[in-house]
Amino acid sequence: MIRFGIPAAMLVATLFAATPLQAAEVAGVTIEDSTKSADTELILNGAGVRTRFFFKVYVGALYLTQKTNVANAVIESQAPRRIVLHMLRNLDADALFGALLDGLKKNHGDAVLAGLKPAVDQFEKLMRGIGNAKTGDVIGIDFTSAGVNVSFNGEARGGVDSEAFARALLRVWLGDKPADADLKQAMLGN
Repeated sequence: MIRFGIPAAMLVATLFAATPLQAAEVAGVTIEDSTKSADTELILNGAGVRTRFFFKVYVGALYLTQKTNVANAVIESQAPRRIVLHMLRNLDADALFGALLDGLKKNHGDAVLAGLKPAVDQFEKLMRGIGNAKTGDVIGIDFTSAGVNVSFNGEARGGVDSEAFARALLRVWLGDKPADADLKQAMLGN
């Protein structure tokens, strides 16, 4: 039997404490354990694959200030949140924005969408400005209490100043009728 003295036990504890967290891997994509939104450190809540007709479209990762598996808590939060989309296939601007618009329509009635029209139009302009997304491209969407900000491959592309639109857009992934139910569960860490 091997007996560890206090110094050896402390050494083992120190080695484990100093080991950095490993980044997650989903569908061959390395997902970082944390990221920053403005000056706020965000941690990975969960990540999964968006599939459509058996095709893998992107890996989606949700980052929050603290982990939760409650979709409505994420949607209604005032804290910074980020969704990162790692493209697994090429998508043209029409398909990319069209999928997001479909998600908005599935989760909101006509009256709500009519009220969000200026914000949706502004978001469409941002997404179409990105153009075609290719395999390996990364789209970041930061959600704040003031709205959303979009980046493409790490380059800021603009934002939409509408808290209501930010909540509406989060419902594309986390709403009652998400774009992909399995992806929703994965983003929520379930």
